[in-house]
Amino acid sequence: MTVSTPERNELKVLLPIANIPVEIRNKVEEADRREIISASYPYRIKLGRAEYERRKAELQVELLKMQRWVKETGQRVVLLFEGRDAAGKGGTIKRFMEHLNPRSALVVALPVPSERERGQWYFQRYVECLPTSGEIVFFDRSWYNRAVVEPVMGFCTPAEHLRFLRDVATFEELLVNDGFHLFKFWFSVSREEQLRRFVSRARNPLKQWKISDVDLRSLSLWDEYTEAKKTMFAATDTKTSPWVVIKSDDKKRARLNCMRYVLEHLPYQEDARRRVTKPDKKLIGPAKKLYAPGEVW
Repeated sequence: MTVSTPERNELKVLLPIANIPVEIRNKVEEADRREIISASYPYRIKLGRAEYERRKAELQVELLKMQRWVKETGQRVVLLFEGRDAAGKGGTIKRFMEHLNPRSALVVALPVPSERERGQWYFQRYVECLPTSGEIVFFDRSWYNRAVVEPVMGFCTPAEHLRFLRDVATFEELLVNDGFHLFKFWFSVSREEQLRRFVSRARNPLKQWKISDVDLRSLSLWDEYTEAKKTMFAATDTKTSPWVVIKSDDKKRARLNCMRYVLEHLPYQEDARRRVTKPDKKLIGPAKKLYAPGEVW
């Protein structure tokens, strides 16, 4: 019998799951579509579609006002979106960009470096993508590849990893001191929800492009990613460029609160804070307050 592409990919995804605790696999198999699986998430049911769409539209109107301010005043805004695979980074960027003017709001998702780029200063190809006056740039993964993905997957040497952790705070301080508005978001997804999203992608023929060999390998490297994340936070969560953690088991709530956070921290209009609901402190905030259980550094 010929096996269809979705079935082949689903089998491929399930191969590494042997390393995932059985209780997590059982939770994923038994959970209702709208149910929050992880006990560490502060809400038990995901936000409903109608309420989400209404709130999103309100925030996207504010984002357009913010973009106009960026353009008119020559601001430069950089947003880094980091997190484990399937944490919701790309989906959040998509909703930010949905109604923004793409001429001055850009998304950067760099591929594997070329041979020439591998011989350059590590930050060089990222510097070339930074915004000019009046622009907003969203990095769907960033220079922080070298803090988590690369050392865990063996794509850089220990010396390169250490050099990055030593240099990145200075690099970001230079950006901030030069007037860049720098946001560093870490999307924190539970192991249960990550597994559920991978299985969902495998079953959906329109989402299978989101599954790479690196993604599959990451499923069985949860603890290694956790240690790399802890090391990254310890070295790079600075006063000048702090990390902001977003609990993302509910993608809709994560997107809304990320938008609210950005709008709250950019002075685009004097009365904006009266119009925009404050970010939910249970779901977004400083890295040292919103870590996952057992991930204190």
